[in-house]
Amino acid sequence: MSQQSVNAIKVLGVDAINKAKSGHPGVVMGAAPMAYSLFAKHLRVNPKKTDWINRDRFVLSAGHGSMLLYSLLHLSGFEDVSLEEVKNFRQWGSKTPGHPEFGHTKGVDATTGPLGQGISTAVGMALAERYLAAKYNKEGYELFDHYTYVICGDGDIMEGVASEAASFAAVQKLNKLVVLYDSNDICLDGETRDAFSENVRNRYEAYGWNTLLVEDGADVEAVNVAIEKAKQSDKPTLIEVKTIIGAGSPNKQGTNGVHGAPLGDEETALFRKEIGWNYEPFEIPEEVYADFKVNVADRGETANNEWEKLYNEYKEKFPELAAELEEVLSREDIKHLSKESFSFKNVGEVQATRNSSQDAINSIAKVLPTFFGGSADLSHSNMTFIKGEGLQDDAHRTERNIQFGVREFAMATVLNGMMLHGGVRVFGGTFFVFSDYLKAALRLSALQNLPVTYVFTHDSIAVGEDGPTHEPIEHLASLRTIPNTYVFRPADATETQAAWYLAQNVNDKPTSIVLTRQNLPVLENSSFEKVAKGAYVVYETSSDFDTILIATGSEVALAISVAQELEKEGMKVRVVSMPSIELFEEQTSEYKEALLPRSIRRRVSLEMGNTALWYKYVGLDGLAIGIDKFGASAPANKVIEEYGFSVEKVVARIKNEL
Repeated sequence: MSQQSVNAIKVLGVDAINKAKSGHPGVVMGAAPMAYSLFAKHLRVNPKKTDWINRDRFVLSAGHGSMLLYSLLHLSGFEDVSLEEVKNFRQWGSKTPGHPEFGHTKGVDATTGPLGQGISTAVGMALAERYLAAKYNKEGYELFDHYTYVICGDGDIMEGVASEAASFAAVQKLNKLVVLYDSNDICLDGETRDAFSENVRNRYEAYGWNTLLVEDGADVEAVNVAIEKAKQSDKPTLIEVKTIIGAGSPNKQGTNGVHGAPLGDEETALFRKEIGWNYEPFEIPEEVYADFKVNVADRGETANNEWEKLYNEYKEKFPELAAELEEVLSREDIKHLSKESFSFKNVGEVQATRNSSQDAINSIAKVLPTFFGGSADLSHSNMTFIKGEGLQDDAHRTERNIQFGVREFAMATVLNGMMLHGGVRVFGGTFFVFSDYLKAALRLSALQNLPVTYVFTHDSIAVGEDGPTHEPIEHLASLRTIPNTYVFRPADATETQAAWYLAQNVNDKPTSIVLTRQNLPVLENSSFEKVAKGAYVVYETSSDFDTILIATGSEVALAISVAQELEKEGMKVRVVSMPSIELFEEQTSEYKEALLPRSIRRRVSLEMGNTALWYKYVGLDGLAIGIDKFGASAPANKVIEEYGFSVEKVVARIKNEL
C-alpha cells in the first residue's frame, strides 16, 4: 500500500502542475517517499482540528514544491484542500497558491518559499514548544510534547539564514527539531556542485547537530527508521535523504529540467507508465484515501482526543495554571495590561527612548507571563534585557532573555516561528541600520499576520562617531512601505510606553519600534492615549494657525522649538507629532482633516531620514526637511548641526523656501 500512496502523491502533484501550466514537479516526485513516511508513520496532526496546540508542526521549507504539501493535506482529509482546490492550483482565490501560505490554507503551518526561511522558522517553533513545556507541563501531564519536522532542499541549505539558524538551534539543543534534507544534487540552474561543494552533514555536525544518512530516498522504511533514531537524540537532527529529482520521469529525472516546469502531456504519459499508474488525471484509488485516513487522520484524531482528556484532568488538578495557559493561548492575557502597568517620567525629564523602551519591556514582563525575547548580541545597547531573568538555554528553559548572537536574519525567522507556534509574545532587537539584514523575515511576519515586536535603536545620524555605516537614512521609509505593519518612532518616554502597549494589543501584524540613543525631554503635551491615533497636536498657541509642522521621534522637540521661533516672526504654528503613519492612516477622514486641514498649505515635515514619503502630507508646495544622502562620522551634535537639524537652520529654511 505504501508504494501506491507514494505514487498517488507524485501523480496528484504532476496533474495539478500540468493543469496550472506552472509549478515545480521535481521535488514532489523525488521527496514523495520521505513525505509519506513522515505523515503516515510519525506526524501527529488532526485534520478536523488544525489548530490543536500539541500537534506536530510540519514546515515545507522548499516551498516551491507546494504541491507536495497540498497532495499530503488533500489525501489526509484536510477540508481546505479538496480535490477541486487541487485542480485550482495556482489560480485566483484558490486554497492552493503557488507557495504555501499560513492562515490562507488550514494545515499549512508556515508561509514558505523564500529559501532558508522555512527551516529557520522551524527553529522558533521548536523553541516555543520547549519553553511552554518547561513552563506548563507537570509530571504525568505532558501538555506540550510534540516535534517540529521540516523538509528542505539544497537551496535551503545554501541560504545563509539557514546556517545562522542551524547554529543557534545547536546551541539551544532543540532535540525535537527534525529536518529531512532532500539531497538531490540539482538546483534551478543545473548541478549543485557548480556552486555548492561542502559535505553538509559534516557541517551540521560541526554546528552540534545529530546527523543521519538515508542512501535511498525511495525506501520508505529506511526514512522511518531514520526518523525514529532522530527522535531519540538529545540534539536537533538533520537526516540527509538522497533522492532523484523528478524520480520516474524517463527523460527528465535527475536534471534541472524537471525543477520548475510542468512535465507536459507526453512526458506525463511516460511517467505514469514508468510507475504503473493506470488512472485518469486526478483520479485517486479509494484504498489510498483509506490508507491516509487510518495512518494520518484517525491516528491524529485519536492522539488529539487523548490529549483533550489529559488537558481536562490538568485543569482540575492545576486550575490556576490552566486558566493562565488558556489566556496566553487565546491572547486574552492582554486584559491584564493597562496604562497603569507602565512607569512614566515627568515633563522635562530626559531619557533616551531606548531606555524608555527598556522600562516598558520590564513593565510588560511583570504582567504578561509568556512575554520574552532578546537581541542580536546587542541587548545591553538596545536595552532589551528583562531584569531579574537569565538567559534561556537547554538548562534554563523558562528564562526570558534570548541571546540570538550576531544573527539578525535568523533572529527574526525564529521570532516568526515562535509566533506561528502560539502561546508566546516575543520581541527582538538590533540597531536600526541592520533592519536591512532581517527585512525579508519582517516581511514574512507581515504576510503571515504575526504580531512580532521589533526593537530598532540608534535611529538616526545621531549615532554620531560610528558614521554612515551605522546611520540609518532610508530605513524608516523602507519599513513604512511594507504592507500590514506598524512603525512607531516615539518622541519621548510617554510615547514609547504607548507604542509598546499598542504593540501588545495588536494580533495581526508586526510592529517596529524605532528608538534613540540620545536623551530626549518628556514633552508637556505628549499623550499616551493619543498615540493610538497615530498623530496628534503636541503644540499650538493659536486656533487660527497658518503653518503646520509634522515631526517624529527626536525631531518633535526640535519642531516645538522651531515653532516658538517662527511665532516671533508672526507665524501661527501647529506642531503635530506623528509617531505612527500607519495608525494615522487608519483614522477617519474627519480626524485627518481636523488635524491637517486642507486649507493650510504651509506645511513642513521634520525627520532625520529619507524624505520621499513625506510629500503625501506636506504636498508639492510644502517642505520636507530630511536627509537624502549618507551620514558622516563625528560627534552626534556636530553631525546633526551640519545636516541642518538645528533651530536656526530649520527656521531659515522655512522662511527662505516657504
